[in-house]
Parts: sequence; C-alpha cells; structure tokens
Amino acid sequence: MSTTPTVVLVHGAFADASSFAKLIPELLGSGVKVVAPAVPNRSLTGDAQYIASVIRQIGGPVLLVGHSYGGAVITVAGVEENVKGLVYLSGYALAEGESLGQLQGGFPDSDLAQALVYTKFPVPGAEDGTDVSVDVEKFPAIFAHDVDPELAQVLAVSQRPLTGFAFGEPAPVAAWRTKPSWGVVSSSDHTINPDVERFGYQRAGATVTEIDSSHLVMLSHPKQVADIIREALAAVTPTAA
Repeated sequence: MSTTPTVVLVHGAFADASSFAKLIPELLGSGVKVVAPAVPNRSLTGDAQYIASVIRQIGGPVLLVGHSYGGAVITVAGVEENVKGLVYLSGYALAEGESLGQLQGGFPDSDLAQALVYTKFPVPGAEDGTDVSVDVEKFPAIFAHDVDPELAQVLAVSQRPLTGFAFGEPAPVAAWRTKPSWGVVSSSDHTINPDVERFGYQRAGATVTEIDSSHLVMLSHPKQVADIIREALAAVTPTAA
C-alpha cells in the first residue's frame, strides 16, 4: 500500500467539484492521487459523514483539502483514522461546538451577506427546508473577480445551494486538534472576511499562506495552491528508512 496520501478535494457551498477544475490537472500532472466527491450541502454533520464514508473507502492515507464551507466539513470528517492532514482554502476552521454563523458573527460581514437568496424546497414528512444561494448577477464580483468572466458566469448559474440549517449547526469535533493543518487566506476575498480565515487558521496552529485572490483561489491561482498541497503531502508522507 502506498504511503503517499490520496488528496480528497472537498468543495464548498454554492459550488461543486468543478471548482477544482484547474487545480486537479496540476496535481495529477505531478503524480498525486486525487478524489473530488460531490458534497450534498444539506447539513454539516451529514455532509461530514458522507465525506468520511468516501475517506474510509480509499483504504490508505488521505490529505483532506476543503474550500470555504468545505473547510468546516473537513474539520469534522478529518477525525477519520487515515486522515493525515488538513488543508484549508479560503475556509472555515471551526472549533468544537461552533457553527459557521458563530464564527462569522465575530467579524464584520463580507459582501456576501447582502447577496444571499433564500428559496424553499420540499422535505417529505416535514416543513419545507430553505436553500441558500447567491444572487446570480452579484456572484462574479463577490466570488470570482479574478476568474475568467465567462467561467464566472457559468459558476453563477450552476450553483449548488447550501441549506440554511447548515449555517447554524455546530461542529461536533475539530480534527485540527490532532492533525497538522495548512491554511490559504484569500486576502482579496469578498465572500468570507479574510480575518475569519486568519482567525481560524491561527487558532488551529496551521501553516498559513496569504494569496492576493478572490474566494476561488484554486481557480485563479491553481499553481500556487498545488504547491501548498504538495508541501503538505511531503510533510505527512513517511520517509523511507
């Protein structure tokens, strides 16, 4: 069995795994094994359980990479035994008992707060749920100001909403307590206040890199992000005796 971890890329809210489309070739081109599952975006604990099931089926060591809300997901799913490290990209590094809303609430709102759209969806046997997405017209400026405009438009109309419930759901565990972590701050982020990212990473004791980027750092700076992931891989891969 290989000792080099498989990289599992966990996308965030309002997105899907195609948000890693420029990062994946960078990693595959250097021989890195990659899995990029679709996150249900239905609840923090449910999403983490789903990603944990993916991790367990890999059968070898794993390096988790989470973008945005995906950072919260890997914070919980990362307690799986074969996870060797965590990489946060413009992400939420929650503490135990802390929700997305609580972490964000300690800092000034980003531009995202005024651009959210709420829609109902049916839940069998229960009251309707609420999906949260981003105003399509505002999406490019808030999420992707340094991404190709045509691509930003595609991303805007193909969003994967996050349920409103997920914003208030506390993280039951924080994998960074026992696993090494790395964090990328997108210093020109208009989706998450960069200070939210800095605070979470500092609390986690992460190795931090700042990139002058929009929220979609892995699309606008794929080579730099790939380098950080490869550095993390090197740090968590045992050396031959």
